[in-house]
Amino acid sequence: MTKIAMLGLGSMNGAILAGLLGSGVSAEDVVATSRSAESAQKRSEQYGVRMLAEEHDAAANTTAAAQADVVFLGVKPHQIVELCAEIKDALKPEAVVVSVAAAVTLEMMESALGQGQSVIRAMPNTPMSVGEGVVGLAAGSHVSQEQTQTVAELLGASGTVHVLTEEQIGALTGVAGSGPAYAFYLAEHMAAAGVEMGLDPEIAADLAAQTLYGAGKMLVENRGMNDAAQLRRNVTSPNGTTQKAIETFDSAEMGSTIRAGAKASSARAAEITHQLQRP
Repeated sequence: MTKIAMLGLGSMNGAILAGLLGSGVSAEDVVATSRSAESAQKRSEQYGVRMLAEEHDAAANTTAAAQADVVFLGVKPHQIVELCAEIKDALKPEAVVVSVAAAVTLEMMESALGQGQSVIRAMPNTPMSVGEGVVGLAAGSHVSQEQTQTVAELLGASGTVHVLTEEQIGALTGVAGSGPAYAFYLAEHMAAAGVEMGLDPEIAADLAAQTLYGAGKMLVENRGMNDAAQLRRNVTSPNGTTQKAIETFDSAEMGSTIRAGAKASSARAAEITHQLQRP
């Protein structure tokens, strides 16, 4: 079985771990680290995996990484390079290191790890926590096809996996990485409109959430047959209520605004990358 190390068990690595365990990966094949002993104890009880606390063991990360075939880095972007340097001498030569942090490039990680270590950059989104995420993978220069497949299968337990070039990761960030917030923003304002028209806030929130869930499910189940524009046309009767709403959105240039927002998200990721590269 593939041995897995999760260095840092925050929300994203935690979501990935939940998906792995739910897909049949044994808790005995996973070791994870956390900064504090309190957090380590809580996560051990939550997931049933072996936890090492940096608070009590300065070598927690290297110990966890030493026996792993796949090492997931789940710390903040500004901590990734330092963590790579910390574990580089402990890694097995055939191990693959997977970062789920935004903005940290393959080159930055490869330089910190050295020795031709295999590195994959992953960009997941938060619906991974409910098994409905999207994740993009960009493989480094030393990664084999078998290693990419192994990582794709592991992450596929929590969502849909797309293997991309690193240059495409920024676009995925703008569309899918930040995308859940766009859906939440839409739900927020749909519910607010319902309240303004006299609905109970809880009912309005449920209507918005369930509508977005159902529409998203239709999009997924109709992939390859109908795109989003066609599905929209299917429910927009000429001169009907839905058409009036769409016309209002168009007059406010909502389509252009959404595209601009996604591009701004991607541009901000590039800015963070540049900041991290500064000496």
